[in-house]
Amino acid sequence: MLLLIGIFLGVVGVTWVVLQQMERGAVLRRRMKDRPTADGTLAGPAGEGLLKDSEVKNPILAWVQSRLPGAADKTPRGQARTLIEAGFTHPSAPSLYVLIRVIAAAGLPLLLVVSQKLTSVPITGAQLIIGALLLCGAGLTAPAIFVDLRATDRRERLENQFPDALDLMMVCVEAGLGVDAAFVRVSHEIANSHRDIACEFNRVSQELRAGRSRSDALRRMAERINVDSLRAFAALMIQTESLGASITQTLRSYSSELRERRFLRGEEKAMRIPVLLTMPLVACILPVIVTALLLPAGLDVAHNLLPALKGRH
Repeated sequence: MLLLIGIFLGVVGVTWVVLQQMERGAVLRRRMKDRPTADGTLAGPAGEGLLKDSEVKNPILAWVQSRLPGAADKTPRGQARTLIEAGFTHPSAPSLYVLIRVIAAAGLPLLLVVSQKLTSVPITGAQLIIGALLLCGAGLTAPAIFVDLRATDRRERLENQFPDALDLMMVCVEAGLGVDAAFVRVSHEIANSHRDIACEFNRVSQELRAGRSRSDALRRMAERINVDSLRAFAALMIQTESLGASITQTLRSYSSELRERRFLRGEEKAMRIPVLLTMPLVACILPVIVTALLLPAGLDVAHNLLPALKGRH
Protein backbone atom coordinates (compact mmCIF):
# COMPACT_ATOMS: atom_id res chain seq x y z
CA MET A 1 0.00 0.00 0.00
CA LEU A 2 2.79 2.43 0.89
CA LEU A 3 4.58 1.48 -2.33
CA LEU A 4 1.51 2.38 -4.41
CA ILE A 5 1.13 5.70 -2.58
CA GLY A 6 4.82 6.45 -3.19
CA ILE A 7 4.52 5.64 -6.90
CA PHE A 8 1.43 7.83 -7.16
CA LEU A 9 3.13 10.76 -5.42
CA GLY A 10 6.21 10.31 -7.60
CA VAL A 11 4.15 10.39 -10.81
CA VAL A 12 2.28 13.47 -9.60
CA GLY A 13 5.54 15.21 -8.73
CA VAL A 14 7.17 14.42 -12.08
CA THR A 15 4.05 15.59 -13.93
CA TRP A 16 3.99 18.83 -11.96
CA VAL A 17 7.67 19.50 -12.70
CA VAL A 18 7.16 18.82 -16.43
CA LEU A 19 4.14 21.13 -16.57
CA GLN A 20 6.08 23.88 -14.80
CA GLN A 21 8.93 23.58 -17.28
CA MET A 22 6.52 23.66 -20.22
CA GLU A 23 4.83 26.76 -18.83
CA ARG A 24 8.17 28.51 -18.32
CA GLY A 25 9.16 27.61 -21.86
CA ALA A 26 5.90 28.99 -23.23
CA VAL A 27 6.35 32.25 -21.30
CA LEU A 28 9.93 32.53 -22.52
CA ARG A 29 8.85 31.95 -26.13
CA ARG A 30 6.17 34.63 -25.80
CA ARG A 31 8.72 37.08 -24.43
CA MET A 32 11.33 36.21 -27.03
CA LYS A 33 9.08 36.26 -30.09
CA ASP A 34 10.41 39.71 -31.05
CA ARG A 35 14.06 38.81 -30.44
CA PRO A 36 16.44 38.19 -33.35
CA THR A 37 16.39 34.61 -34.57
CA ALA A 38 19.40 32.50 -35.43
CA ASP A 39 19.58 33.80 -38.99
CA GLY A 40 19.43 37.44 -37.92
CA THR A 41 15.79 38.06 -38.74
CA LEU A 42 13.14 39.32 -36.39
CA ALA A 43 10.08 37.26 -35.61
CA GLY A 44 6.62 38.78 -35.20
CA PRO A 45 3.60 37.57 -33.23
CA ALA A 46 2.69 35.02 -35.85
CA GLY A 47 6.21 33.61 -35.98
CA GLU A 48 6.96 35.15 -39.36
CA GLY A 49 10.45 36.29 -40.18
CA LEU A 50 11.11 39.92 -40.91
CA LEU A 51 13.00 39.20 -44.11
CA LYS A 52 10.95 37.02 -46.43
CA ASP A 53 11.92 35.45 -49.71
CA SER A 54 10.79 37.54 -52.65
CA GLU A 55 11.54 34.91 -55.28
CA VAL A 56 10.11 31.49 -55.98
CA LYS A 57 12.70 28.81 -55.24
CA ASN A 58 10.81 25.77 -56.52
CA PRO A 59 11.84 25.23 -60.17
CA ILE A 60 8.39 24.11 -61.32
CA LEU A 61 6.63 27.01 -59.65
CA ALA A 62 9.31 29.39 -60.93
CA TRP A 63 8.76 28.16 -64.49
CA VAL A 64 4.99 28.61 -64.14
CA GLN A 65 5.55 32.06 -62.62
CA SER A 66 7.68 33.14 -65.55
CA ARG A 67 4.94 32.10 -68.01
CA LEU A 68 2.22 34.11 -66.28
CA PRO A 69 1.11 37.40 -67.88
CA GLY A 70 2.62 40.39 -66.14
CA ALA A 71 5.30 38.30 -64.41
CA ALA A 72 7.85 41.10 -64.85
CA ASP A 73 5.63 43.68 -63.15
CA LYS A 74 6.48 44.39 -59.54
CA THR A 75 2.97 45.60 -58.78
CA PRO A 76 0.53 42.66 -58.52
CA ARG A 77 -2.45 42.84 -60.82
CA GLY A 78 -5.51 40.80 -61.61
CA GLN A 79 -5.62 37.42 -59.96
CA ALA A 80 -2.34 37.99 -58.11
CA ARG A 81 -3.89 41.01 -56.41
CA THR A 82 -6.99 38.99 -55.51
CA LEU A 83 -4.76 36.32 -53.97
CA ILE A 84 -3.03 38.96 -51.84
CA GLU A 85 -6.40 40.35 -50.74
CA ALA A 86 -7.42 36.79 -49.81
CA GLY A 87 -4.35 36.47 -47.57
CA PHE A 88 -2.08 34.44 -49.86
CA THR A 89 0.94 36.76 -49.79
CA HIS A 90 3.66 34.23 -50.59
CA PRO A 91 5.50 34.95 -53.87
CA SER A 92 4.67 31.48 -55.20
CA ALA A 93 0.91 31.90 -54.60
CA PRO A 94 0.00 32.91 -58.21
CA SER A 95 1.95 30.05 -59.79
CA LEU A 96 0.62 27.56 -57.25
CA TYR A 97 -2.91 28.81 -57.90
CA VAL A 98 -2.54 28.33 -61.67
CA LEU A 99 -1.01 24.89 -61.13
CA ILE A 100 -3.89 23.82 -58.89
CA ARG A 101 -6.44 24.95 -61.48
CA VAL A 102 -4.67 23.06 -64.27
CA ILE A 103 -4.32 19.90 -62.19
CA ALA A 104 -7.97 20.07 -61.09
CA ALA A 105 -9.22 20.70 -64.64
CA ALA A 106 -7.25 17.74 -66.02
CA GLY A 107 -7.41 15.43 -63.00
CA LEU A 108 -11.15 15.42 -62.30
CA PRO A 109 -12.15 14.23 -65.83
CA LEU A 110 -9.34 11.67 -65.68
CA LEU A 111 -10.66 10.36 -62.36
CA LEU A 112 -14.12 10.09 -63.90
CA VAL A 113 -12.80 8.05 -66.83
CA VAL A 114 -10.77 5.77 -64.55
CA SER A 115 -13.72 5.28 -62.20
CA GLN A 116 -15.94 4.27 -65.10
CA LYS A 117 -13.39 1.67 -66.13
CA LEU A 118 -13.65 0.11 -62.68
CA THR A 119 -17.44 0.08 -62.39
CA SER A 120 -19.64 -2.76 -63.60
CA VAL A 121 -22.11 -0.46 -65.39
CA PRO A 122 -20.04 2.44 -66.79
CA ILE A 123 -21.51 5.44 -68.55
CA THR A 124 -20.39 5.95 -72.14
CA GLY A 125 -20.97 8.20 -75.08
CA ALA A 126 -22.44 11.66 -74.64
CA GLN A 127 -23.02 11.25 -70.90
CA LEU A 128 -19.33 10.56 -70.29
CA ILE A 129 -18.28 13.51 -72.45
CA ILE A 130 -20.71 15.90 -70.73
CA GLY A 131 -19.63 14.69 -67.29
CA ALA A 132 -15.95 15.16 -68.16
CA LEU A 133 -16.62 18.68 -69.48
CA LEU A 134 -18.59 19.59 -66.36
CA LEU A 135 -15.79 18.33 -64.10
CA CYS A 136 -13.22 20.22 -66.16
CA GLY A 137 -15.22 23.43 -65.77
CA ALA A 138 -15.63 22.78 -62.05
CA GLY A 139 -11.89 22.28 -61.69
CA LEU A 140 -11.24 25.61 -63.38
CA THR A 141 -13.88 27.68 -61.61
CA ALA A 142 -13.88 26.20 -58.08
CA PRO A 143 -10.44 27.62 -57.07
CA ALA A 144 -11.38 31.03 -58.48
CA ILE A 145 -14.67 31.06 -56.58
CA PHE A 146 -12.90 29.98 -53.39
CA VAL A 147 -10.30 32.76 -53.70
CA ASP A 148 -12.94 35.41 -54.47
CA LEU A 149 -15.08 34.37 -51.51
CA ARG A 150 -12.07 34.30 -49.21
CA ALA A 151 -10.97 37.76 -50.39
CA THR A 152 -14.46 39.18 -49.86
CA ASP A 153 -14.71 37.62 -46.41
CA ARG A 154 -11.27 38.90 -45.43
CA ARG A 155 -12.11 42.43 -46.58
CA GLU A 156 -15.26 42.37 -44.46
CA ARG A 157 -13.31 41.12 -41.44
CA LEU A 158 -10.71 43.84 -41.87
CA GLU A 159 -13.45 46.45 -42.20
CA ASN A 160 -14.99 45.25 -38.93
CA GLN A 161 -11.73 44.79 -37.04
CA PHE A 162 -10.02 48.04 -37.99
CA PRO A 163 -12.03 50.42 -35.71
CA ASP A 164 -11.07 48.44 -32.60
CA ALA A 165 -7.42 48.41 -33.68
CA LEU A 166 -7.53 52.14 -34.35
CA ASP A 167 -9.00 52.84 -30.90
CA LEU A 168 -6.22 50.82 -29.28
CA MET A 169 -3.62 52.57 -31.42
CA MET A 170 -5.00 55.95 -30.36
CA VAL A 171 -4.72 54.91 -26.70
CA CYS A 172 -1.10 53.81 -27.23
CA VAL A 173 -0.14 57.07 -28.95
CA GLU A 174 -1.86 59.17 -26.27
CA ALA A 175 0.00 57.17 -23.62
CA GLY A 176 3.32 58.29 -25.10
CA LEU A 177 4.26 55.57 -27.58
CA GLY A 178 5.49 56.49 -31.02
CA VAL A 179 3.57 55.49 -34.10
CA ASP A 180 6.06 52.76 -35.01
CA ALA A 181 5.94 51.31 -31.50
CA ALA A 182 2.14 51.62 -31.52
CA PHE A 183 1.95 49.37 -34.58
CA VAL A 184 4.01 46.73 -32.76
CA ARG A 185 2.00 46.99 -29.55
CA VAL A 186 -1.38 46.88 -31.26
CA SER A 187 -0.40 43.90 -33.43
CA HIS A 188 0.61 42.01 -30.27
CA GLU A 189 -2.46 42.90 -28.24
CA ILE A 190 -5.05 41.94 -30.87
CA ALA A 191 -3.22 38.96 -32.36
CA ASN A 192 -5.78 36.50 -30.96
CA SER A 193 -9.03 38.44 -31.29
CA HIS A 194 -8.39 40.35 -34.55
CA ARG A 195 -5.89 38.21 -36.39
CA ASP A 196 -6.26 39.72 -39.88
CA ILE A 197 -5.66 43.34 -38.94
CA ALA A 198 -2.95 42.22 -36.50
CA CYS A 199 -1.09 40.51 -39.36
CA GLU A 200 -1.29 43.66 -41.47
CA PHE A 201 -0.08 45.90 -38.64
CA ASN A 202 2.65 43.38 -37.88
CA ARG A 203 3.79 43.48 -41.49
CA VAL A 204 3.89 47.28 -41.38
CA SER A 205 5.98 47.15 -38.21
CA GLN A 206 8.34 44.62 -39.80
CA GLU A 207 8.83 46.84 -42.84
CA LEU A 208 9.53 49.78 -40.54
CA ARG A 209 12.14 47.74 -38.69
CA ALA A 210 13.73 46.75 -41.98
CA GLY A 211 14.29 50.42 -42.81
CA ARG A 212 11.33 51.28 -44.99
CA SER A 213 9.84 54.71 -44.44
CA ARG A 214 6.51 55.00 -42.67
CA SER A 215 4.75 56.56 -45.63
CA ASP A 216 6.04 53.83 -47.96
CA ALA A 217 4.99 51.07 -45.53
CA LEU A 218 1.51 52.55 -45.14
CA ARG A 219 1.20 52.99 -48.90
CA ARG A 220 2.12 49.33 -49.44
CA MET A 221 -0.47 48.29 -46.85
CA ALA A 222 -3.13 50.31 -48.68
CA GLU A 223 -2.14 48.63 -51.95
CA ARG A 224 -2.36 45.16 -50.39
CA ILE A 225 -5.79 45.71 -48.85
CA ASN A 226 -8.78 46.79 -50.88
CA VAL A 227 -10.56 48.32 -47.87
CA ASP A 228 -11.71 51.93 -48.02
CA SER A 229 -11.22 52.69 -44.32
CA LEU A 230 -7.64 51.40 -44.32
CA ARG A 231 -6.85 53.25 -47.54
CA ALA A 232 -8.18 56.45 -46.00
CA PHE A 233 -6.19 55.77 -42.82
CA ALA A 234 -2.96 55.31 -44.78
CA ALA A 235 -3.57 58.48 -46.81
CA LEU A 236 -4.43 60.41 -43.64
CA MET A 237 -1.28 59.26 -41.82
CA ILE A 238 0.92 60.07 -44.82
CA GLN A 239 -0.61 63.52 -45.16
CA THR A 240 -0.32 64.18 -41.42
CA GLU A 241 3.35 63.21 -41.43
CA SER A 242 4.11 65.34 -44.48
CA LEU A 243 2.34 68.40 -43.03
CA GLY A 244 3.73 67.95 -39.51
CA ALA A 245 0.31 67.93 -37.85
CA SER A 246 -0.55 66.21 -34.58
CA ILE A 247 -0.89 62.47 -35.08
CA THR A 248 -2.80 62.11 -31.81
CA GLN A 249 -5.48 64.56 -32.91
CA THR A 250 -5.65 62.93 -36.33
CA LEU A 251 -6.14 59.47 -34.82
CA ARG A 252 -8.76 60.78 -32.39
CA SER A 253 -10.76 62.46 -35.17
CA TYR A 254 -10.58 59.48 -37.51
CA SER A 255 -11.44 57.06 -34.70
CA SER A 256 -14.53 59.09 -33.85
CA GLU A 257 -15.50 59.14 -37.52
CA LEU A 258 -15.11 55.38 -37.82
CA ARG A 259 -17.11 54.82 -34.64
CA GLU A 260 -19.94 56.97 -36.02
CA ARG A 261 -19.75 55.15 -39.34
CA ARG A 262 -20.02 51.79 -37.58
CA PHE A 263 -23.04 53.06 -35.63
CA LEU A 264 -24.71 54.21 -38.86
CA ARG A 265 -23.94 50.86 -40.48
CA GLY A 266 -25.58 49.09 -37.55
CA GLU A 267 -28.63 51.33 -37.82
CA GLU A 268 -28.83 50.58 -41.52
CA LYS A 269 -28.78 46.84 -40.89
CA ALA A 270 -31.41 47.24 -38.15
CA MET A 271 -33.70 49.19 -40.49
CA ARG A 272 -33.42 46.42 -43.08
CA ILE A 273 -34.74 43.79 -40.69
CA PRO A 274 -38.48 44.57 -41.20
CA VAL A 275 -38.01 44.38 -44.97
CA LEU A 276 -36.15 41.09 -44.70
CA LEU A 277 -38.85 39.67 -42.42
CA THR A 278 -41.58 40.43 -44.96
CA MET A 279 -40.83 37.43 -47.20
CA PRO A 280 -40.87 34.75 -44.45
CA LEU A 281 -43.93 36.44 -42.93
CA VAL A 282 -45.85 36.31 -46.20
CA ALA A 283 -44.61 32.84 -47.19
CA CYS A 284 -44.92 31.01 -43.87
CA ILE A 285 -46.96 32.83 -41.24
CA LEU A 286 -49.65 34.56 -43.29
CA PRO A 287 -51.06 31.34 -44.88
CA VAL A 288 -51.33 29.77 -41.43
CA ILE A 289 -53.21 32.80 -40.08
CA VAL A 290 -55.56 32.91 -43.06
CA THR A 291 -56.25 29.18 -42.74
CA ALA A 292 -56.92 29.47 -39.02
CA LEU A 293 -59.37 32.35 -39.59
CA LEU A 294 -61.22 30.84 -42.54
CA LEU A 295 -61.31 27.22 -41.39
CA PRO A 296 -64.27 27.60 -38.92
CA ALA A 297 -66.35 29.41 -41.53
CA GLY A 298 -65.52 26.77 -44.11
CA LEU A 299 -66.52 23.98 -41.72
CA ASP A 300 -69.85 25.72 -40.99
CA VAL A 301 -70.55 26.01 -44.70
CA ALA A 302 -69.69 22.34 -45.21
CA HIS A 303 -71.95 21.18 -42.34
CA ASN A 304 -74.98 23.46 -42.95
CA LEU A 305 -75.10 24.58 -46.54
CA LEU A 306 -74.10 21.40 -48.31
CA PRO A 307 -76.81 19.16 -46.67
CA ALA A 308 -79.43 21.78 -47.52
CA LEU A 309 -78.38 21.80 -51.15
CA LYS A 310 -78.46 18.00 -51.26
CA GLY A 311 -82.00 18.00 -49.74
CA ARG A 312 -83.31 20.24 -52.51
CA HIS A 313 -82.00 17.92 -55.15
